[in-house]
Amino acid sequence: MSAPAGPAGQVLVAFAGLPGVGKSTLAVRVGAALRAPVLPVDPVERALGRYGLTGGVPGMAAYGAVAGLAEVQLGLGLSVVVDAVNPVASARGLWHDLAERAGVPLRMIEVHCGDEAEHRRRVEARPSGEPVTWEQTLVRRAEYEPLIGPRLVVDTAVAADPLPGILAYLN
Repeated sequence: MSAPAGPAGQVLVAFAGLPGVGKSTLAVRVGAALRAPVLPVDPVERALGRYGLTGGVPGMAAYGAVAGLAEVQLGLGLSVVVDAVNPVASARGLWHDLAERAGVPLRMIEVHCGDEAEHRRRVEARPSGEPVTWEQTLVRRAEYEPLIGPRLVVDTAVAADPLPGILAYLN
């Protein structure tokens, strides 16, 4: 059983899953439903890369930057939705630590696409501004550490709209 929402119904929602599974689409929909800011890691990672700022663990600097922004928003009394691959335990740990400091519940949502052909189609159909290839996605899948602990798992290959179930999980 998950803990109830924090002060004034606040919650920190952290999405996890490989590129192309539908995380960003769901994060935007959840953010709209909660009237909460959606903080995506990928554009922060790309911006840091343009300035030569990269870390040993891919994207950890971007994760840290987004965690800092999320902490400000939580401090303002808002819920926050984080849109990130969250491939390793150290990245996911940021959200656990932040939720604890802010005194709000953390809701992890792990998204996958159970139809590999559809997943590949989505990755290959992404706009050119999101330069993730199918081969890079397969590498990331091999490096993806299993997510352990409470979470909602969403399969975007299933035809049913996952939003009602996600919103029920957040309350």
